Amino acid sequence: MWCVWEMREEGLVGKAWRQPDQARSSSGASGIPHTRQLAENLIAHAVQALQRGDEAILAQAATELTGEPGFATGAAPAEAARAGAATAGEPDFTATAGREWRGLVDRVLLGRLEGGVTVAWQRGWQPADLVRFTGRRLGRRHQRLAIDIIAAEMRAYSAATVEEPWREQLSALGAEVWWNGDGSFTGAWCGRENTDRATLITCALELSHLLGSLPRLARIGAPPGTPPNGRKSTARATETDQRMLGKVRALLAKAESTEFPEEAEALSARAQELMARYSIDHALLAAESGMGGEPAGRRIPVDHPYDSPKAVLLTVVAEANRCRAVWHRELGFSTVLGFPSDLAAVEMLFTSLLVQATTAMVHTGARKDACGRSRTRSFRHAFLNAYAARIGERLRGAAGEATTRAAAEADGKDLLPVLAARDRAVEEAVDTMFPNLTRGRARAVSNYEGWVAGRAAADLASLNGRSEVTGE
Repeated sequence: MWCVWEMREEGLVGKAWRQPDQARSSSGASGIPHTRQLAENLIAHAVQALQRGDEAILAQAATELTGEPGFATGAAPAEAARAGAATAGEPDFTATAGREWRGLVDRVLLGRLEGGVTVAWQRGWQPADLVRFTGRRLGRRHQRLAIDIIAAEMRAYSAATVEEPWREQLSALGAEVWWNGDGSFTGAWCGRENTDRATLITCALELSHLLGSLPRLARIGAPPGTPPNGRKSTARATETDQRMLGKVRALLAKAESTEFPEEAEALSARAQELMARYSIDHALLAAESGMGGEPAGRRIPVDHPYDSPKAVLLTVVAEANRCRAVWHRELGFSTVLGFPSDLAAVEMLFTSLLVQATTAMVHTGARKDACGRSRTRSFRHAFLNAYAARIGERLRGAAGEATTRAAAEADGKDLLPVLAARDRAVEEAVDTMFPNLTRGRARAVSNYEGWVAGRAAADLASLNGRSEVTGE
């Protein structure tokens, strides 16, 4: 049974980081808290209510934030927000126009969200990770709100201080400011979502709570705002790299679209051979030039359902391509570490194999036992585990054959020591970034039929190697 390296996240459901308690800042000359401080207090109490699971307090606070502050009603959030105010004199809240109050709440709440995103960058998160995790925990609407908040927060940085991988993620997410000024954000967002202000306020509070509970991640790139001379150098893809990746992408696209499993397996095997040879060529070139670079990282989604066998599949794909994968079970992704020339290939091959495995699994149909009870879930879990195990064997075989041929063609170059040195560099990077790794086992397989079917799906074609498919 395959194992995965797993990183247990500490504090994911524990105490949230705390923003500065602006509610305790100095009040006006009369000792009466400013209206802004009241808004900040209400938002803080609402987020704390979320952390405690106190739906009644949350609903009351959301109501206060949605309209005018109804302190005359004696609502608990309002009373809490006024804590510390001077007993002499009371502010005339009825004189505060509802529109002004709502505008103030919007500014304070959006500022808090942008601050939460800034802290997320400091804690090692990247845009794609944050948006994906928001959708996983809260849903699509919150995910769209997170994208907008990220777009707003990114305005604070010069383009020169944002790394290319970040720009690529922001572009893929469509993170751009589409509203006309921050004062119009609430109305524009509600119009786009076809919802009301109360829903937006609740979504924003829930997102603020999530941002405050994010665990710290190992950093795999410089956060925005880092001067170019303060970053680690990263290798950029050359035109040759792009051509090779284009060939691999074409092979995998054919594998995903074919109706014949044998052809899909042969195409995938050929893609693995190309990637292995590409990695070897990169290693030799780097050794000759003395510019070997260093391992980098990439986070790849590992989603429900059947996330455990999917993590195993990513692990075997990574290891066949001289990378290592670390699974963050609670967060829904794995961090893959390896040399930049290998990381894109790992993600591409994993995505394609997952499509092929899912298609083959669904084609097997539902399963029931002799009593008519559904066994589809256990069947599919076993299917994917077996598929991952057998694919791992085949990928290692294809990579090994490519290495053997390359060594024979190396004309006296010390290929094997070069590859061994790169393997050690990756292992050292894993040890440095994840000193507290645990080796986790995939959940036991209880459906023999699913195991046999999954192994057969991965074993349909002979990987004798050199398919005539070129991908061109």
